[in-house]
Order: sequence, then structure tokens, then C-alpha cells
Amino acid sequence: MPNMTLSLPEDIYKIVKTHKEIRWSEIARRAIEDYAKKVTLLNVMTEQSEITEDDIMVLDEKIKSGVQLHYKRKAAGVTGGKPE
Repeated sequence: MPNMTLSLPEDIYKIVKTHKEIRWSEIARRAIEDYAKKVTLLNVMTEQSEITEDDIMVLDEKIKSGVQLHYKRKAAGVTGGKPE
């Protein structure tokens, strides 16, 4: 199995060094493996997609404006009703 070297922020490194009983390399390996599987699945799901970057930007704007409206209403104390 190939090896990999990781860089850690100093504060995290101190925690890791303090807990030598934990198999940190195993935790890192599993996290990387899980993330790689998610990326692979995403690639498979999107390789046949016909959605364009412009379509994505339109959806992004709709989602962000809906979230913004939700929190504005929440801050104003408005309850119930569907977002516009």
C-alpha cells in the first residue's frame, strides 16, 4: 500500500502527539477513503448530466435567495407560510 505524508496545523499536531493510543493513520485513511468514494459516486452521477454551468448558477441564486428570505422572516419574527 502506498504511503502519504500529511501536514497538520500545530494545535492539531499537539493533540495527535498527546494521544498516542489512537491510530491516527487509520482515522486519516478511512476519512480519505470515504471522501474518495463520495467523489467517485458524484462523478458517476454527473457524467451523463446535461445540466450546464449557467443552469447551476440559476439554481444557486434561487437557493441562496430562498435561504436569505427564510432567515430575514425568522429575524423579523414572521412564522408559517411558504417561501416565495
